[in-house]
Amino acid sequence: ISDVIAIKRMFRSSAPKMEDTLFTLKFSMKQLERASKKCEKEEKSYKAKLKKAIEQKNIDVGKVYAENAIRKHNEGLNYLRMSARVDAVASRIQSAMMMKDIAKQMGSVVKGLDKVMQSMDLEKISSVMEKFESQFEDLDVHSQVMEGAMGAATTLTTPQEQ
Repeated sequence: ISDVIAIKRMFRSSAPKMEDTLFTLKFSMKQLERASKKCEKEEKSYKAKLKKAIEQKNIDVGKVYAENAIRKHNEGLNYLRMSARVDAVASRIQSAMMMKDIAKQMGSVVKGLDKVMQSMDLEKISSVMEKFESQFEDLDVHSQVMEGAMGAATTLTTPQEQ
């Protein structure tokens, strides 16, 4: 059993933290987006060169520029697709990290609830509630007596015309 624990510790310390992995993925995603934008600019450049070549009636050179523009367009799309996939993986990792944190917090809440449940003495709580109820009933009786006395006092002092 101690060997298993030692192996787990070894892997835990050598494995990169999830936050580092998440950062690396987001950084890679940004690099792929930049590469896609660069390809779009190069595609526009080749299209402009293609237009010039066609205006100069240089069809063979124009074909080369057209092929390059198409290749750059496809390359840019591939970079965008890869960026989207990396973003999806990063989102899943972030969700997993949040779920791990929530699970930890729920574990501590459960431990706290266990302590509270152990400290609760149901007989004591029941007797306190019964005492509260009897005091509340006594208070209700006292307030009814006071209201009756006040009502009687005000009827005696109120003139009969009213």
